[in-house]
Amino acid sequence: MRTIIINVRTLLAIWLLLTACAARAAHEYSFALDEKLSTMAVVARFDRAIDYVSARSSDAGRYLRDAEDCDRDVPLESSGRRLELPAAGIRCLSYTVSMDAAARDPGKIVISPALWMWRPRLARDDEILASFSLPGSNRVFVPWQMSDDSTSRYRLVASPESGMATAVFGQFQQRFVQTGGAQLRIVLLGQREDIELDRFLAWIRATAGNVQLPYGEFPVAHASVLLIPRSGRPRQADRPVSFGRVVRDGGATIELMINPDLPIADYFKEWTPTHEFSHLLLPYLDDGQRWISEGFAQYYQNVLLARAGQYSAQSAWQRINAGLERGRNSAPDLSPNEAADRDSRDTRMKVYWSGTALALMADVELRRRSAGRDSLDTVLGELKRCCLPSARTWSGIELFSKLDELLDEPVFMPLYRQHADARTFPDARPLLMKLGIIVEDDQVRLDDAAEFAAIRTVITRGVTLH
Repeated sequence: MRTIIINVRTLLAIWLLLTACAARAAHEYSFALDEKLSTMAVVARFDRAIDYVSARSSDAGRYLRDAEDCDRDVPLESSGRRLELPAAGIRCLSYTVSMDAAARDPGKIVISPALWMWRPRLARDDEILASFSLPGSNRVFVPWQMSDDSTSRYRLVASPESGMATAVFGQFQQRFVQTGGAQLRIVLLGQREDIELDRFLAWIRATAGNVQLPYGEFPVAHASVLLIPRSGRPRQADRPVSFGRVVRDGGATIELMINPDLPIADYFKEWTPTHEFSHLLLPYLDDGQRWISEGFAQYYQNVLLARAGQYSAQSAWQRINAGLERGRNSAPDLSPNEAADRDSRDTRMKVYWSGTALALMADVELRRRSAGRDSLDTVLGELKRCCLPSARTWSGIELFSKLDELLDEPVFMPLYRQHADARTFPDARPLLMKLGIIVEDDQVRLDDAAEFAAIRTVITRGVTLH
């Protein structure tokens, strides 16, 4: 009887998969650039009549040329970032884009898809199949999933559209790396002959390895890492990575601004890449509650660098404690939710460290009550299996409610209700004392006789108590 049940379930799963594939709507786009990469000609054929087409940026209309319904040769006008379409809709769209006018840096053709991609809204089961044609040996990088391992054909599906993504047309170096069950596409911009992408690969592999430490896998199946050489402002020029961000627009892209003139050994000491990679452990959260996503990334940035041996345990807890103190002294009259809404320099530390305090509290409580079987690592592993990558933006309440659904009893929503709207900083000082993190003259000392010292040890070693 057990075998029959398994077979029925298998057949049902296959049927559901085939049904889902059959229901998926595929729009087909072709993009062709001229010899000078100055103009892009686009033809889009929709699988059904479409009555709404727009671009993500309100500036896109400035660079749009010759838009028309290509089945009827009827010109189409743009209004802001939206095309004016007939009530009956269209099934074919053609247009051209002045790429050299829209590019941030003419000649390099680095330009966001928000300025050249005019498309319908994508429902959960929709996808766009995009093919690019470029002259000579020129290449294209877009933040979407490659189709059939081709760097000129892509799949664009519904996504949170979390920022103005970067696309590149022209010459650049790229490599593909397999790690933790995922494929990373690593791209280095720029034409300096003395900069070789290969010198950065071991560092990227190590950073990707850091974010696999929580549950043994990379958080998503496909991601891109975009390295943008930059000497940086004078006070940042001595840092290997002066800026980083994660954009989820059709796929996950980690953008890192690097100083290629520094020795590669300096890159392994840098915390920014691990912070940015750690964002992939969560779905994209709305800006009003980014204190959660930034805080969890701050927590894991320090914990994972300790587990990887780049920080000592004492150094990791020193950094966490110092950050929590900065958060406590930031915007004392605002709650974490209010601070995230303000989005100013004055609230930055409260935004970044409020979520760190909650991540620490949740991690310790999960480990304490399960005698080490559960942790923030294990629940995020369950979140990956059920919900990542996600095609939409989540609220903090949705995230914490889902995490609690994955547990026998709630941990996250009680913390949220207690701290998210409270105009005080989440006070982790009593918990730090129980962990044996003793602060004397702003310096951390680790007390191995403390009540939760064993939990503190496994957090930075990444092992269980068993």
